[in-house]
Amino acid sequence: MIDRQSAEPDTEKRKQLVWEIERKLAEDGARPVIFYPVSGACWQPYFKGHTMMVNGNYNGWRLEDAWLDR
Repeated sequence: MIDRQSAEPDTEKRKQLVWEIERKLAEDGARPVIFYPVSGACWQPYFKGHTMMVNGNYNGWRLEDAWLDR
């Protein structure tokens, strides 16, 4: 359904398809991930040397001291 609405050129038909997708997701209780902010990312145990800032999610992303330890 998502592919179908993405390819639909008619705005009204596309809107109806999106609402149908939304309704199905709500009925199923689904919670799809539709946004991947950096602050919502999971840390891997092999990601070393980074300290998350305590006063915000986006102000400490200078990674010159970080490394992957595999």
